[in-house]
Amino acid sequence: MRNNSLRHSNFFLKRSVQKTEDKLTRRGIPITSGKIISDQTFGFWIALFLGHHYSLIAGEPIHIFVNKPATEDRASIYSKLDDIRNFRNRVNHCEPLCFVGNNIDCVEVLNIRTKLYQLIEWIEPELIPFFESIDNIQSKVDNIMRI
Repeated sequence: MRNNSLRHSNFFLKRSVQKTEDKLTRRGIPITSGKIISDQTFGFWIALFLGHHYSLIAGEPIHIFVNKPATEDRASIYSKLDDIRNFRNRVNHCEPLCFVGNNIDCVEVLNIRTKLYQLIEWIEPELIPFFESIDNIQSKVDNIMRI
């Protein structure tokens, strides 16, 4: 995490881990790898797919997607994850999700849903039925489109 190639990212991963260690120390909680891993942000995990981080860890992050098609690579996975992160941020900032100007448009919502399902399937296909059982996006989009 100290490699000079990471200087342009201001050593983001190192600072993220240090922030967690500092927080745990202030709270008197023992520092363990599990605590550090569980405290990292979505942005931290996505950053592992940026070229400068990815190359330093010899492409290991892509191995979590054991069922990905051969056509998918680091850059395409990063793009999907970044789209999901950007959408999640829009949700957290209460931005409109199904409007383009004055028009109702849920295409982006459905595209993000598709990307989520793809990534889940590439990690563990047996999780899909669970997510389908709690997924109400399509019914919400159908309700919106009836307006």
